[in-house]
Amino acid sequence: MKKIIATRDAYGSALMDLGHENKDIVVLDADLSGSTKTGIFAKEFPDRFFNVGIAEQNLMGTAAGLAAVGKIPFTSTFAVFATGRAYEIIRNSICYPNLNVKIAATHAGLTVGEDGATHQALEDLSLMRSLPNMTVLNPADAEETKQAIKASAEHIGPVYIRLGRSGVPTLFDEDYKFEIGKGVELVDGTDITIIATGIMVGEALKAANELNKEGISARIINISTIKPIDKDIIIKAAKETKGIITAEEHNIIGGLGSAVAEVVVENAPTKMKRIGTMDVFGESGTGTELLRKYNLTYETIVKEAKDLLK
Repeated sequence: MKKIIATRDAYGSALMDLGHENKDIVVLDADLSGSTKTGIFAKEFPDRFFNVGIAEQNLMGTAAGLAAVGKIPFTSTFAVFATGRAYEIIRNSICYPNLNVKIAATHAGLTVGEDGATHQALEDLSLMRSLPNMTVLNPADAEETKQAIKASAEHIGPVYIRLGRSGVPTLFDEDYKFEIGKGVELVDGTDITIIATGIMVGEALKAANELNKEGISARIINISTIKPIDKDIIIKAAKETKGIITAEEHNIIGGLGSAVAEVVVENAPTKMKRIGTMDVFGESGTGTELLRKYNLTYETIVKEAKDLLK
């Protein structure tokens, strides 16, 4: 049976491992260390942990200052605050001077659940993807998160890492290889391609199984680097299958679907369908209830795949 682990939990343990490996790693939080799991690092390395309080602009500004003197700061708060409240500081103080700051934003997407629309970041990928110099990551499970955090520390420049609150099934083991900028073909297929990111990768794999029962061969691609996106794997899929479906726990505007569409339209036009929240805010409910309400399920992927192939 697959383990259920939240990516924020994997982030906390990965940070502690990094702290032992590299003394330049410092961690900053905006009074949410219990939720973002940076408290694990704080307990192990109290001299390298800074709680700036509920002051996200200061969180990013302080991180920029630490990066300017050679440290590798990981900043953490909820995604809606990290990308919305502190956007201008990220733009002008981190991305413009291209500083080595890592923004690990937890509680992204609908699966924040009962916290409701105000805390459900559905625009964060769009906001971060539009910033020059920013690398944008959205890992699918705990193992990919651990590898993404390590890769972020080794990458020179600002990185945004999107993490979730709720537990997700583990998809990968230690043999899995994450690389910034590279998509991974998880299932080969010849009829249609499903490109998914984050928690929707698991749903895409379920959809492939269902489609296979009906004689439809679906290729599954995990895109965990939203920017820079792996153009080669997308163009290859567009040329070798009859259409592409994207699936993300994010607004269809500006996230994975938009990024894939930009590649397709300029290089290998094909039929596409984007699955995500349809330019609406969320509401209060459990994560499972909300994913179903907003049609972020494998059943929706199956339906859209069959419609696209008609």
